[in-house]
Amino acid sequence: MRLGIDGQKLPEAKKRGPLKSLEHVKELGLGGIFFSTVLDMSETLDKGELADIRAKADELGLYLEAGVGKINPYCSAEATEFRAIGGGDVILGFTRMIEASAAIGCRELWVSPGNFKSEYRGRLANDRFRTDVTWDEQLLGIEKVLLKLAPVARANGVHLNMETHDEITSFEILRLIEKVGEDCMGVVFDTANGLQRAEHPVFAAKRVAPYVRQTHIKDAYVGRATGGLDFQTRPVGRGIVDFATIIPILAKANPDLNLSLEVAASVEDKPRKANPRQCIEINDPIWRAGHPDLTLEELEAYLGLVDGFEKRVAAGEIPNWETYEASQYGYPTYEHQSYGFNEAVTFIKDSARHIEEVCRDSGISLSTPSRKQQAA
Repeated sequence: MRLGIDGQKLPEAKKRGPLKSLEHVKELGLGGIFFSTVLDMSETLDKGELADIRAKADELGLYLEAGVGKINPYCSAEATEFRAIGGGDVILGFTRMIEASAAIGCRELWVSPGNFKSEYRGRLANDRFRTDVTWDEQLLGIEKVLLKLAPVARANGVHLNMETHDEITSFEILRLIEKVGEDCMGVVFDTANGLQRAEHPVFAAKRVAPYVRQTHIKDAYVGRATGGLDFQTRPVGRGIVDFATIIPILAKANPDLNLSLEVAASVEDKPRKANPRQCIEINDPIWRAGHPDLTLEELEAYLGLVDGFEKRVAAGEIPNWETYEASQYGYPTYEHQSYGFNEAVTFIKDSARHIEEVCRDSGISLSTPSRKQQAA
């Protein structure tokens, strides 16, 4: 296994560009970079630019991953770049992205089922609860797009890996894999997103592990708050996710899996919107009805996890919402904008250190160079 980072959350990634970002990743002692889409490497899919990025990654001994993008057709109008790269044809755009990625050896490709909009509070912040189209209709649309792209994926030896994103459940992803085919589809396991669907991270990891081909390694504080529960990004190892249990599950299923940190982006890279937390309306009848696969057993385990974490907060072991948000290290509120480059780097290093410790304690080989080696 190797430990790297999601390119969108790497500080100054846009400012530096892909080649300099690879150098930055190496400087941070990380093992690779996961560009969300191949367009983040080259907006025009220029073969020369992409080949140079591949060569640079190889020169530095870094893994290179990429993606195709959001394939929910009801979100296409919000991501015009996918239509543009196909000259107006969305499917052709995705096809070109798959082919360009495969040409530089990126054959595990991220796809996403929708959008999260932090300016809205509660269930309406994500596409699962849109009122103009049902979630079942969106899932059917996603399935149709995947079936159109499946022959392209197979022809290029590619897997289209659906992220356990904010709006989709692991159960729904597994049904999509069954319909489309595991020979061309897999999972990007985000270790924290499932919490927003009341999925216990360990339960979810066990469900999807056989299909996990890419990751977003992320942690969060989930606790009771007005409206239900609140979700707040925390450094890996300082939230509710049990990485000591999850990483071995993933490693057993796929020893060559890359672990890509998805951390809080600095305010320079991603200006904050009004709601830094993400309200989970777990007691709302509409919310509950929208999760028919959620079993009582898993819900009880999930709530037990929340309650156990809150006891640690009450005991002063872990900072509460306000203390964390007001700290120099903390993920800032809309009004508190001090979380910049240095804080983001600290977040990355602390998160990486926890995963390194988990792997060491579990006897898992992690080929990420240590910071001591980097300094030498």
